[in-house]
Amino acid sequence: MNRSLKDEAARQVADNSAALLALSHRIHENPETRFEEKQSSTWVADALEEHGFVVSRGVAELPTAFVATRGSGTLNVGICAEYDALGGVGHACGHNIIAAAAVGAAVALVPIASQLDLTITVLGTPAEEGGGGKITMLQQGAFDGLHAAMMVHPAPIERDAMATLANSRIFIDYTGKAAHAAAAPDRGLNAASAMTLAHAGIGMLREHLLTSDRVHGITLHGGDAMNVIPEKTRAEWCTRGATLAREAEVYERTVKVFQGAALMTGCSVSITRNGPVYADVRTDADMAALWRENASALGRESLPIQPSDGFASTDMGNVSYGIPSIHPLIALDTDGANIHEAAFAHHAAADTGDKAVLDGATGMAWTIIDMANDSSLRGRLQAKAFHVADIDASERWLGLD
Repeated sequence: MNRSLKDEAARQVADNSAALLALSHRIHENPETRFEEKQSSTWVADALEEHGFVVSRGVAELPTAFVATRGSGTLNVGICAEYDALGGVGHACGHNIIAAAAVGAAVALVPIASQLDLTITVLGTPAEEGGGGKITMLQQGAFDGLHAAMMVHPAPIERDAMATLANSRIFIDYTGKAAHAAAAPDRGLNAASAMTLAHAGIGMLREHLLTSDRVHGITLHGGDAMNVIPEKTRAEWCTRGATLAREAEVYERTVKVFQGAALMTGCSVSITRNGPVYADVRTDADMAALWRENASALGRESLPIQPSDGFASTDMGNVSYGIPSIHPLIALDTDGANIHEAAFAHHAAADTGDKAVLDGATGMAWTIIDMANDSSLRGRLQAKAFHVADIDASERWLGLD
């Protein structure tokens, strides 16, 4: 049965290929940054409505988030669509591909959903680039009722999962006391010195961190005038670890460095979070195995994570803590360009990006077909649908503590 159903899904992707690629290109040509994706989210939601999906817009009190559903089967699989761009480099993370592939997979399943006893849910998830749209949607119940979730992400490599780190983003604000740097330096407290000491302290801290830990940041404001001792300085930093628990340790050690710099200079320091904590991705092994098989059938060699792979962070990690999930990487031929580089944005709307849209849509549809027809996996997934009300408020991955 799977073969005939997969053939039908592939036909649906092929029949809708022109519209899917047009959607990808339209989003790519009109990049919108986090929480500003008014056009992109509308175009994706409209495309699903045209195929009979019931769309709820502005869910989770996020104007550019939506949930679209079709079918009433007992297995409810969510497909995540991202569509936010990066400032300055546009769709250098290829979210136009993610959005179009999500629509393509959902549309491909429409004619066969009843045979699979399947509910298809597409979640329009804004602000993956730092805003944590999926986390807010999880908190507000937009993911409730799902048994599994997935998406595909373009990259220069082909993987059944993405190497990820949990991360926190924080603002550091030092406050000292302004004074004339030559006439009365004794009257000042140098906030720039505090920031300089903190930079040095982080450098020394790195000697004692794990190879998978990351601490990095930039100074946003270092002072106002050369001959005035800086009263205010500001920086933005990020701490990362292989798991949420490890990231929490790195975060605490990093905070102590910033506090120590304040103590040494007599300045005060304010440390505030800039957005929610992103969790590492927990890949469902059974779902990933099905993706590998289907990627292979499409002529793609989807390997497990390799030691040489670089790390990234995504709010899909938070989804994966609560719902069995996969987040495979689908390769583009980018001539060496990596994600978040301007050259990658070019390839995201070239022939190689178009192929990723169609293969990503087909691969996800085929994987969902296999999930629905695998009685053991289906039973495991259906044993517990996600409901945010069931989650203890102390669970850090959901951001409720």
